[in-house]
Amino acid sequence: MSQRDYYEILGLAKSASEDEIKKAYRKMAMKYHPDRNADKKEEAEEKFKEVKEAYEALSDPQKRQLYDQHGHAGMNTQGGGGGGGFGDVFGDVFGDIFGGRGGAQQQRAYKGEDLGHEQVITLEEAVFGTSVRIKTSVHIDCHHCNGSGAKPGTKPVTCTTCAGHGQVRMSQGFFAVNQTCPRCHGRGTMISDPCRECRGSGKLPQQKVHEVKIPAGVDTGNRIRVTGAGESGENGGPNGDLYVQIKVRKHSIFERIDNNLTCNVPISFSTAALGGEIEVPTLDGRVSLKVPTETQTGKTFRLRGKGIKSIRGEGVGDLLCKVVVETPVGLSKEQRELLAKFAETLGEKHIPQQRGWLKGVKSFIDSLVDTDPKK
Repeated sequence: MSQRDYYEILGLAKSASEDEIKKAYRKMAMKYHPDRNADKKEEAEEKFKEVKEAYEALSDPQKRQLYDQHGHAGMNTQGGGGGGGFGDVFGDVFGDIFGGRGGAQQQRAYKGEDLGHEQVITLEEAVFGTSVRIKTSVHIDCHHCNGSGAKPGTKPVTCTTCAGHGQVRMSQGFFAVNQTCPRCHGRGTMISDPCRECRGSGKLPQQKVHEVKIPAGVDTGNRIRVTGAGESGENGGPNGDLYVQIKVRKHSIFERIDNNLTCNVPISFSTAALGGEIEVPTLDGRVSLKVPTETQTGKTFRLRGKGIKSIRGEGVGDLLCKVVVETPVGLSKEQRELLAKFAETLGEKHIPQQRGWLKGVKSFIDSLVDTDPKK
């Protein structure tokens, strides 16, 4: 077709590399494609074919060598270029992006699917760490057909839809792109006589048990990854992973807030008034807590270092003990009489919170009276 210098057509020097040739071809093909030059379609078509001819000669090492030595005469001995339509050209241009250029496609390796598992543990296990055994159901290569899916003694056959490429070309406008073959799902082959054991899937279910170490300090929502414990990969690809989602069971005494623990500690009326020592629980045993005299409900005592060790190694939290003064119940007649006599001895100075509250109530009521329009 063209007698112009191929390097000149693509705007290249004779020393151009393969990547430079490919890059120039993509640029020129986009520029002169007829669908993008509707007002000068015939002229663009000629330019487009010229670009394609130059690329076919220079992208092939043997053809390029002949062209460099003998020019267009060397190309004539090869039968010349120019075959194929515009769809074929754009398949070459965008082939690297959408799955490679023409010819048989190499099967891609795919990582296996990841698996998920929710593991419920106690607060003690979350604080100190533990190990758990987790059962999973995965699919492994069928031992009967060695994972081929075909009946022993037979082999998969070439897919008739994609001719073994694993991809089919789809055209949309002036683009032609490759997509995974819908029939063989990219394998390039089909099973004509499936294995009876796995029914052509090439996989069989198998139960596996994994010993998973749960580190100290985990909390609800934390996730632990067990690498390679998921489904097996395709075409030699790596196994997927197992993700263990942690859920900490509610505790009967403690509540966790970040790396701190909190708990309510009931004390008697007499201990609150007179003071004393009480025992409070921690996750690693009991400790004594000194309660000062005149302790009120809601008073919180902090026991440092009795909380949870951070999973990131940022220190240990505290235990916060909130005092709740308990009202005695089931009093005998004598106890009631003693308590009544005691109450008679109490003055305002002995119940400061109540005195302050009553003053606040009186002030509030007086302000309502002052603003009453009927007054």
